[in-house]
Amino acid sequence: MGHEERRDEGQRGDREFGTTPRMVGVLAERHGSRAAIEDGETTLSFTALSEQVEAATRALIAAGVCPGDRVAIWAPNMWEWIVASLGLHGAGGVLVPINTRYKAAEAAFILRKAEARMLLTVTDFLNTDYVRLLRDHDEEVALPLGIVVLRGQAPEGTRSWGALLEGAQEVTAEAARARADAVAPDDLSDILFTSGTTGEPKGAMCTHAQSLRAYRDWSHVVGLAEGDRYLVVAPFFHCFGYKAGWLAALMMGATVLPQAVFDPVAVLGRIGADRVSMLPGPPALYQTLLGRDDLGDHDLSSLRLAVTGAAVIPVELIRRMKDELGFETVITGYGLTEACGIATMCRFDDDPETIARTSGRAIPDVEVLVVDDCGEEVSRGEPGEVVVRGYNVMRGYLGEEAQTAAAIDEGGWLHTGDIGVMDEGGYIRITDRKKDMFIMGGFNCYPAEIESLMLRNEDLIQAAVIGVPDDRMGEVGMAFVTTRGGAAVDEGALIAWCRGHMANFKVPRYIEVVDALPMNATGKVQKFVLRERAAEILAARAPA
Repeated sequence: MGHEERRDEGQRGDREFGTTPRMVGVLAERHGSRAAIEDGETTLSFTALSEQVEAATRALIAAGVCPGDRVAIWAPNMWEWIVASLGLHGAGGVLVPINTRYKAAEAAFILRKAEARMLLTVTDFLNTDYVRLLRDHDEEVALPLGIVVLRGQAPEGTRSWGALLEGAQEVTAEAARARADAVAPDDLSDILFTSGTTGEPKGAMCTHAQSLRAYRDWSHVVGLAEGDRYLVVAPFFHCFGYKAGWLAALMMGATVLPQAVFDPVAVLGRIGADRVSMLPGPPALYQTLLGRDDLGDHDLSSLRLAVTGAAVIPVELIRRMKDELGFETVITGYGLTEACGIATMCRFDDDPETIARTSGRAIPDVEVLVVDDCGEEVSRGEPGEVVVRGYNVMRGYLGEEAQTAAAIDEGGWLHTGDIGVMDEGGYIRITDRKKDMFIMGGFNCYPAEIESLMLRNEDLIQAAVIGVPDDRMGEVGMAFVTTRGGAAVDEGALIAWCRGHMANFKVPRYIEVVDALPMNATGKVQKFVLRERAAEILAARAPA
């Protein structure tokens, strides 16, 4: 019997906590002096976390944040990210995370679309000053409540996190608690932006109750428990690092160990030094660790739980994760931002073949089907579109009623656009990706968005991007482009231009200049033709 079957109604996250502000108070009473977060020189007990969150709530209220206001965080994994987001929730605000790899144009779009009133960011991450990046952008972004710098020097016209917290004295603890208590389980907690075939990111809106319920159940399926030490390598701006990361860890009484950048040397060192028991990540993370010659020099005895997915996984990798890395439990799953990040999961007692070859079965109280073009369920073993219905389905896309209606039908089914096959046990195997999406090292890459960004280059007329296999990253992008007047374009120079205008994981690793793109009768690019051509090109490039 799996962990989720042992869950009684009292363990439902939405019923136990209601909202994340109330969760913080409950955890402080329950776990007190135990470590909630350890980040470098900073250790916060659950009691100290509660105090920090209350101070942040008071400061944000003093700064003018009102219920329903959207506030963006553009920063790496660190303790301030957690305190700021929970403090924001206490003030009744809505969190809008921004990918740290984004360039100015990508971040500015999200800030404008979300109508963010404040930005919390850093000025010293990987030699990047996000304030300067935004200010150097050619289109101004209105942020009525300003920019707050969580770490690093605060440039003129911004405030440091410390300066913001000084304003907490203007709001009483009673007023802050009243504001936090007024937050309802069905209020929006966050808007996570996901891209798609339109080329523009869309904001998926989710509530406190959805996240708490989904990731309490997620934690039970995985076996995450009080006392676990959770190294969160997945970025906080993504569901994997935020909801399946620090939120799940805190909810279960585990200790959050933020890791700002995936550095295999640093991660291996931290496993032993910090007694890491929980280490989720994309397959590339584990493959990188297993590929290190010095793996045997490190103490991995504390490792217990692994959660992976987001790519095709060899059965042998699952076996090696248990035999060589020492994981007791390895679980895979499937989800999408529009479904709160999770829809199906394998169970702790599934065999390695099931874990590697499927994405599991529906999480508790969620329905998953495979349907034909008419919305009728297909026979088990037959391919069709994966649809999801349940409490975890988003409230909709921010400001996009037509796209929301296209994604969620009248019966409440979320149409994922993913093609899958379901077996007799309800286990799903994803056979084709959402539209043309490909996944590079755990990051979702949407060709339409990349193409849109590439066409800002004045030398290009058309761009078509596909995913191609890569031994290390799973898949990488390959772009086929036509140029203005048929001009020659240097592949290296164009790749360098892309690096300056989009997040690194979106940058195509290969570029082919062609006279024309293959089109069908309706004028759509025939990407299956490009995939065939890409296979030929890459085969010719491969060493003999």
